[in-house]
Amino acid sequence: MSDPVVSVVIPGYNGAAFIGDTLVSLAAQTLTEWEAIVVDDCSSDDTRDLVRSWADPRVRLIENAENGGPVRTRNRGVAAARGRYIAGLDQDDLCHPRRLATQVAYLEAHPDVVLVGTQAEQLRDGKVSAMHYAPHTTPDLIAWLSWIENPIVWSTVMIRGEVARRLDPFTRPEILYAEDFDLYGRISAFGRIARIDAPLLVYRQHAGGASKRFTDTMRASATRVLAERHASLLGDDAAAALARLLVLHNMGGEPVPDRTTLIRLGNGIATLQAAFIAQHRPDAESRKLIRWETARRWARIGRAGLRSGAVGIGDVLAARPPHLGLGYAGIETLLWCGAIGAGRRLRRAV
Repeated sequence: MSDPVVSVVIPGYNGAAFIGDTLVSLAAQTLTEWEAIVVDDCSSDDTRDLVRSWADPRVRLIENAENGGPVRTRNRGVAAARGRYIAGLDQDDLCHPRRLATQVAYLEAHPDVVLVGTQAEQLRDGKVSAMHYAPHTTPDLIAWLSWIENPIVWSTVMIRGEVARRLDPFTRPEILYAEDFDLYGRISAFGRIARIDAPLLVYRQHAGGASKRFTDTMRASATRVLAERHASLLGDDAAAALARLLVLHNMGGEPVPDRTTLIRLGNGIATLQAAFIAQHRPDAESRKLIRWETARRWARIGRAGLRSGAVGIGDVLAARPPHLGLGYAGIETLLWCGAIGAGRRLRRAV
């Protein structure tokens, strides 16, 4: 039997309610030379039986002897993969029919890119909608966003197999629930990371998803990733402090508690952005996108602080970094958010 073009690695754990639809979405792919490796992590439901009886011979099951968690389970699947390319996919997400073909074509046309993701949509309560990721990207924008957040949905990722096999481990088990974010930084030593801007995956949002159930662990792991990433630039203590702020207020959407925190966060983002531009020297298109997307995030941070009542408009204006496009929404939006925050402060005082 010849090796498949793509190996799709799917960690499985109590996913019987979803994994059938996921496998059906693979069966509909226009690229047919794939294998799906489902690694079951000792499910207590019917996941193993469902996959074992799946009629498509391209789907194969590996069973863990004991529960090892999602990272070790995924790593086992990658170790068993035979494909020229390796695609990530969680047991509850759905691929658009041209997902695999589009990503293979991209990687074959861009030999400098080692990992490519795609835009994604989200399925929540039966409705599909856009996700809050940058609508237009370049590899330089993705590289910059990885300095301040996780820029790619894991289930959209495809990696060159020869590069994936050079990583030991493929993903680090100690970075639980942010292991994909960690991987993007580690794999960038081998080449560029890109994203196809067409939405080629539907990301299922539900109460049982890991992102809903393990928020504290995810935030702790993401903080470690960012702190390690910026330690050489900022020093260990400053990198750790800024990483906590980025995870809470940029990635997590928590409102800043006060003006001092807002200023520290703004100065930190400005410092990182200046360092990134000096190191990477992005082209004009990428530089414009970097500034615009950073401005959008900074606006969101400011609005959240205003709406919570923790800061006022004067605080927001004082904290605004004066360069690199770290701007805000229009004054009307700021005034509206400030009015909401003032009402909340008044209610707390009563």
